[in-house]
Amino acid sequence: QVQLVESGGGLVQAGGSLRLSCAASGIIFSIYEMVWYRQAPGKQRELVAVITSGGTRNYADSVKGRFTISRDNAKNTVYLEMNGLKVEDTAVYYCNARVPLSDYWGQGTQVTVSS
Repeated sequence: QVQLVESGGGLVQAGGSLRLSCAASGIIFSIYEMVWYRQAPGKQRELVAVITSGGTRNYADSVKGRFTISRDNAKNTVYLEMNGLKVEDTAVYYCNARVPLSDYWGQGTQVTVSS
């Protein structure tokens, strides 16, 4: 059974930092591309950051320079380090693991940034 479990969300003031984690089980983690998405109330889900199996990283323009995605294949975990948080970063953050023909999601973790 595949599970992706996010943690690390919470309430933080603008300018603060949070580190999200997503622990995977039931998959060969190292071959999966790992993605963080977020969805704010009333908005569509948007891609935040991607890290490929080879370690290549890409970010949404809105988070470049503030967020860092990383992975630890030994721990089957992907991280999202978020610095300089803004009110507009408030959303539910989801972890996604994907390879061609296979796609899994976590349950999400709430990040709330107060002004």
